[in-house]
Amino acid sequence: MDSCRALLVDAFSTDPLAGNPAGVIPDAEGLADNQQRAIAAELGASETVFITDSEVAERRFRYFSPTTEVDLCGHATIAAYAYLDATGEIDPGTHTVETNVGVIEITVDDDGTVWMRQQSPTVASIDLAYDDVADALGIDAAALRDIGDELPLAIASTGLPFIIVPVNFLEHVGDVNPDAAAIDTLVTSYDAAGMYIFSFDTLESASTLHARAFVPSLGITEDPVTGTAAGACTAYLDTFDAFDVFPSTVRCEQGHFCDRPGYIRAQLIQPEQQNDKPDESNDSYAQGGVRVGGHAVMTLDGTVAIPSANDNDILEP
Repeated sequence: MDSCRALLVDAFSTDPLAGNPAGVIPDAEGLADNQQRAIAAELGASETVFITDSEVAERRFRYFSPTTEVDLCGHATIAAYAYLDATGEIDPGTHTVETNVGVIEITVDDDGTVWMRQQSPTVASIDLAYDDVADALGIDAAALRDIGDELPLAIASTGLPFIIVPVNFLEHVGDVNPDAAAIDTLVTSYDAAGMYIFSFDTLESASTLHARAFVPSLGITEDPVTGTAAGACTAYLDTFDAFDVFPSTVRCEQGHFCDRPGYIRAQLIQPEQQNDKPDESNDSYAQGGVRVGGHAVMTLDGTVAIPSANDNDILEP
């Protein structure tokens, strides 16, 4: 049976076995969709990125969760470029990658930090009952209402849409007992990928917020450290004027409640022309870009067997 090289790379961390693990298949040329799905299921990471050639960018990335294809994945992109940088396949600087949502700009710093420019954000407040969200999360609705007058429930996207849920205190973020089916019902009703909850109450003084992400629609009960959601949340914070002076870098800490601590840096990219901020309506608006960045470390380098193109069975180890 044929095989291909397979890696596990922990994104948004400089320590192994922390952050968010991503599968990386450096040479996925010729792999059929069902082969990629099977390999992603075998590796078991929340997402695995498959790297091939592209006619419109330097590389083509496709992402698969253990159950389905995902259009864009921040932590897997960071992981793949950290691997390419560490192995000398690319030099520091600006690069391009083709994804299902379009061509994405990647910047690799000299210190190995990988920055991913995301799509132009869209943010819109939504008419969603606090009690329904609280029931799905398994927490008291007061933890949401307490902050909701200033920061409403909203749907935000910089490539993947998330329902953004502000929570007043870190203890309530930690108390979450998610009902995956209920969360899935809520996010599906808004065509979102998942739910991202956050609090300005953090574990570390250097952090801007502490967050957790739940993505049952992609077979991920809790995603440890989520780049696309952090980017969407950064756009959300800008939209609703969360700061008197917006920080140059938003530091998001995540993963501590599932023993995978990691840190994402997010920055606003100023647009050439900025649309007006939203009024009290629920209309979404487009603004300048967001980029997210972090480090990654390789924790596993091996090979995985490739099933036949018409074999839908999970791979045997």
